[in-house]
Amino acid sequence: MLTADAPSLKCALETPMLQIPDAFDLLAQHVAPLPAEETALTDLLGRRLARDVVSGVDSPPFDKSMVDGYAIALGDAADELAVLEQVIAGGVPTQPLSAGGTIRVMTGAPVPAGAEAVVKWEDCRELAEDRIANPAAGIAAGHCILKQGTAFHRGETVLPAGKVLTPLDIALLAEIGQQRVAAVPRPTVGVLPTGNELVAVDQPLAPGQIRNSNGPMLLASLAGAGVRAVDLGVARDEPAALRSAVERGLTECDVLLISGGVSAGVMDLVPGVLATLGVREVFHKLKMKPGKPLWFGVRDTDQRRQYVFGLPGNPVSTLVSFRLFVVPTLAALAGAPFAPPATKRCALSADYNHRGGRVTYHPCRTVDVASPLPQIEPLAWRGSADIKTLTQADCLGVFAAGDYQLAAGTEVDALPLN
Repeated sequence: MLTADAPSLKCALETPMLQIPDAFDLLAQHVAPLPAEETALTDLLGRRLARDVVSGVDSPPFDKSMVDGYAIALGDAADELAVLEQVIAGGVPTQPLSAGGTIRVMTGAPVPAGAEAVVKWEDCRELAEDRIANPAAGIAAGHCILKQGTAFHRGETVLPAGKVLTPLDIALLAEIGQQRVAAVPRPTVGVLPTGNELVAVDQPLAPGQIRNSNGPMLLASLAGAGVRAVDLGVARDEPAALRSAVERGLTECDVLLISGGVSAGVMDLVPGVLATLGVREVFHKLKMKPGKPLWFGVRDTDQRRQYVFGLPGNPVSTLVSFRLFVVPTLAALAGAPFAPPATKRCALSADYNHRGGRVTYHPCRTVDVASPLPQIEPLAWRGSADIKTLTQADCLGVFAAGDYQLAAGTEVDALPLN
């Protein structure tokens, strides 16, 4: 029989909720970049270099013409120069310049030995098909010639470790003949919604059922984050089925995102199943709204460390937890220093009443960006299952715990959603 002291005893035995900064600290302590791997040029975009790239060639690899024109020796006193040959890009001169001679060169072509300058075609006077007036007057040495090694030399570091590779970086790697480089891989992330009530988007709803929205939302979010996602389907609230789905995720993925089943209800089986599979709890339950039930753990094997997030089942809680904790974790796994997501300073466009003992991430939309601070409007949010209101938001206002009222114009932090 329950006594009058039973509720307070239950509360005393519950794990205290963790503060958000403490959760960030624990993530920073546990998350490390994935081991680097040799990666082909075609799969490098957006990935982070694991080691410096040193060029094995000069750039350009030879003295080359910067224009279509005539290569000349400035000390040649002849009034007229004979055109000895023409060299196009991809060709090479077959002879050096000789007295009274010039060689016609195209843009990007090697200049011949003995050439001190190249004069643009339109600045030369052609006397015949194979003769030009000597254009050396007023021309400086090196005119329109790009000297070998001007951009960089053999042995020079051309891309530093830690750089996130852009299309131009990939062009540079191609220029120096670097087909593969050591880069940090993108994490593979499994998505596993749980719940007997969930049905696929194309299925009719029976009494008590809802459609699986967390799965598509997380898969789309991962695609936007540029990581590889694995759709693990939906796991039912039954230990054997849940264990089988989690095992598959741990077999195939670096990170496993499980939505639902991490609160304190009878059917919240996820923490127990994870423990049987060797996933060690790092933290569970945060002092935040929405997202209080968030669970995080790691599994260490001889091969690697894996990361598991147990996300709350309500869609808004899932998204807020994903943006706050999963996104910076994925970035750190891909080689970036771990850092909490950046907020921006804004001003409220309307009064706001806060109630409750947890930090709240309230859906807001920007209504004025022309002011000294962006003006944000708190939306009429109806709780963690209210996806529709979240679709109208472009940020989350961050409000400290406590009971208080903020007047319009008050400065607050906001977490961008776009």
